[in-house]
Amino acid sequence: MSRFIADASALVRLGIVTDDDPGPLTFCLSQYEVVVPTAVIDEIQEIASYDDIHGHAASAILDRADSFTVQSVDFDAEFPLDDGENAAVTLANDLDAALFLCDEFNQLGLIHASLADTRLVTTPTLFSVLVRTEHLSAADSRLLLDEISDARSWGTNSYVQRARSLLEEA
Repeated sequence: MSRFIADASALVRLGIVTDDDPGPLTFCLSQYEVVVPTAVIDEIQEIASYDDIHGHAASAILDRADSFTVQSVDFDAEFPLDDGENAAVTLANDLDAALFLCDEFNQLGLIHASLADTRLVTTPTLFSVLVRTEHLSAADSRLLLDEISDARSWGTNSYVQRARSLLEEA
């Protein structure tokens, strides 16, 4: 089974579910060995303290903690990423992970350059793959992307707009 690493914000996005769909988190947990750095869990615990869509999604992630591995990792604290992203990139490289899920659009170039042999994937890209492989309906994918976009102020992000247009064509 391929390894899948995620930073906190991207992993929380996977915890958002629609009314009739178990969501992308269930798919990822069933298809990949999900490994999460301790620093990411610390961030998710903080997010779970909020009473909003992200807090509820973070709680859903923590409720499923027995489905993934939490691993401590030593990382360079001086590297210009937050601790969770930094730990996740380090862990992805240490474990030769197949995929690294990250939504830090302002840092994607740095993150991509920091990954050795791991493929960088964003939530919009993951949603499009789930639609193509019929693990998520296009309508549910658009709904999730719209909810995330509203909560994360992604409405004007050209990368997200392009992903949305591809999902509308599906």
